[in-house]
Amino acid sequence: MDDEIKINDSVIRLVKGDITDIDVECFVFYAQSNLKLGSGYGTAISVRGGPSIQEELDKLSPIEAGQAVVSEAGNLKASKIIHANGPKFQEENLGEKLKTTVDNCLKLADEKGIKQIAFPAMGTGFYGIPADVCARITIESVTRHLQNGSPVKEVILCMLDNREYSPFKAELAALNQDRS
Repeated sequence: MDDEIKINDSVIRLVKGDITDIDVECFVFYAQSNLKLGSGYGTAISVRGGPSIQEELDKLSPIEAGQAVVSEAGNLKASKIIHANGPKFQEENLGEKLKTTVDNCLKLADEKGIKQIAFPAMGTGFYGIPADVCARITIESVTRHLQNGSPVKEVILCMLDNREYSPFKAELAALNQDRS
């Protein structure tokens, strides 16, 4: 199946939907360094999750580029949110910075004992990271992390629309092809 791949005892699964509304233990939010829940998914998190999330983030901010922190998820279906401050726009070494951000999210998930985590197409909206670059780096980082042993048992790649979904599907299909 092109939308799912098994790595050791874990699985990477590709789905389409609103990451703030899926039934998952933890999801990643592409945050600003000040951890303010602004527009887009930030609005969904603050409105549906409640004010306690921003209150918790205010105590954790600011964070440096590439860093990630975890908060409770308030009234959302998820129980935790990892807030990751990744690269913006056309920064130098964008790919390496995105890899560091994804790796730090996965390390934090391991530290917190998170078994199920969902990633969005990190930075591909407002921040202009090309979706194909994001797909390649995210899937390579997640695959490497799971191959090296991790308590994470399921990584969900949750894409909002076909613009995000298609490059992730192509990367997973290529990975499946390479493994067969």
